[in-house]
Amino acid sequence: MTDETGAADVNDFSTTGRAPGAPGAPCWTSLRTHGLGVAHDFYGPLLGWEFTPGKGGPLRELIATAQGRPVAGIGLLPDDARLTAEWTPFLTAEDIDRAALAVRQCGGTMGVGPLDDAEGGRVAFCSDPAGAVFGMRRLPRSYPSPAPGLPGTPAWLELVVAETRFAVRFYQGVFGLGPETAPSPAEERVVLRHAGRPVLGIRGAGLSVHRAGGAHWLTYFATPDVDRATEHAVALGGRISRPPTNGLNGRSVQLTDPDGAPFGLLTPAASRAERDTADARGARVNSA
Repeated sequence: MTDETGAADVNDFSTTGRAPGAPGAPCWTSLRTHGLGVAHDFYGPLLGWEFTPGKGGPLRELIATAQGRPVAGIGLLPDDARLTAEWTPFLTAEDIDRAALAVRQCGGTMGVGPLDDAEGGRVAFCSDPAGAVFGMRRLPRSYPSPAPGLPGTPAWLELVVAETRFAVRFYQGVFGLGPETAPSPAEERVVLRHAGRPVLGIRGAGLSVHRAGGAHWLTYFATPDVDRATEHAVALGGRISRPPTNGLNGRSVQLTDPDGAPFGLLTPAASRAERDTADARGARVNSA
């Protein structure tokens, strides 16, 4: 079901068997914030990220790495900009130029690019017909392959729109994905798949999406323990938007960072089962 904010329940979708590196799969994410230092001190301890200066310099941009893998860029919003902090996902596209043409043909808008990035990849910024902003990126050849479930990496993307039909057609047309409707009385949730494996989710939230500022993405990052990570996030200055919940495919929470940027945390079911097994073994050893 959709909650009153129009947010999606990531637990309704299978993420443990998703298709990293497939067309449309998350490969990168970018945060624009009013406080670079605040973001550094929040996401670093929370997600185990390490940081290096981006091309804008350490006062303007940071590159976050998770266990040596570049996963996100964090940039500073202009001082006079009346913009809210937010995460923007980047979807995999091996042929950026062809994908950019498809964006236009399918009713989307190209904002910037396609162009080569500083790391040797290729990138473009777009918006879909509902106005949700996203990027497309061909990762540099030197980057390691995506590792689903690795702590600190993007684990799942959810697009929240008023109505799913047109969004499904758009992302199918741009990335060549196939749909699978998830169980729902209102049939308002759709998972787009590549070769039978889930790539991203789309949720229809009706008119409530306008109260949340319009069509938008929610990026979930992998964590070994959602509950502990949630407590840590609050201690670091984050806020809970939706408390941790269980699902067949894992446990998730929706949060905002100290600057108000929404994001989620997810412990996939497989990771949670492995942790619970390890905890049980430790308890038996301690009681012996």
